[in-house]
Amino acid sequence: MTPAASRAANLRGAAFMSASMIGFSLNDALIKTLADDLPLYQAVFLRGIFASIFVGGLAWGQGALRFRPGRRDRRLVGQRAFAEILGTACFLTALFNMPIANATAILQSVPLAVTLGAAAFLGEKVGWRRYAAILVGLLGVFVIVRPGSEGFTPYALLVVATVVLVVLRDLSTRALSPDAPATWVVTVTSVAMTVAFGLAAAATEWRPVEPGHLLVLAAGAAALQVGYVFGVVSMRTGEIGFTQPFRYTLILWAILLGILLFDEWPDAWTLAGAAIIVGAGIFTLRRDRLGSEGRLLGTSGAEAD
Repeated sequence: MTPAASRAANLRGAAFMSASMIGFSLNDALIKTLADDLPLYQAVFLRGIFASIFVGGLAWGQGALRFRPGRRDRRLVGQRAFAEILGTACFLTALFNMPIANATAILQSVPLAVTLGAAAFLGEKVGWRRYAAILVGLLGVFVIVRPGSEGFTPYALLVVATVVLVVLRDLSTRALSPDAPATWVVTVTSVAMTVAFGLAAAATEWRPVEPGHLLVLAAGAAALQVGYVFGVVSMRTGEIGFTQPFRYTLILWAILLGILLFDEWPDAWTLAGAAIIVGAGIFTLRRDRLGSEGRLLGTSGAEAD
């Protein structure tokens, strides 16, 4: 790939990631509005029906459902679905019990964690400066979680668990074969989630559903599909180190929606922790740019990183 084509791919990947974050933040906010009305498993199950219809219809229209995966892709998409199901359960449980900005701020450590995971499992090069940035980002997580303090909530640990599961999901996505359609990947995941949460809902409390609830769930499902599809496309477009920092736009939307919909104003600790995490991510982005330029100019990887 030529340098110009590589830059263009990176920019497309960044745009896809930004669109994905808008979709996810809207979905989170819409689901949180139902926290007092519907149990978690019931809400996710009903949303999953809408989501599966939306993305399944899109995949059918594109002919993606005719894709026949090999054994490796079946394993990877199963691994991805497992991570998505468990990660969704962890994150939404936390979201129903803590401010949306706090939960989202912790989730901002995902790009740093994915960068570390890509180095450990996919062989992508990460220099010592970016490892240092990852450690700084983890410090930001501790600032937000504040274990042992009066402001600590155990639900924050569920968000930390979500970060690990999102890394597993994204690295599984990255490792899929290039010919696996994005809409096929999302459809399989969506159906698996719907079945899993449907079984969980059947074993727990079920409350009456009003038309307004269905409208919110349908809107959340549509927003979620925007997040899923653009997230998959982003992970397969451009370099991970370039596109991942654009996940940080999620915190801006989460703070805004938290204020507008729930009157949740983030405290100073949350803002400080988020700033540390985002700053570490921006530094990582800067190092990736320098690394790319260094490789084009013949600079060694050690010098660039």
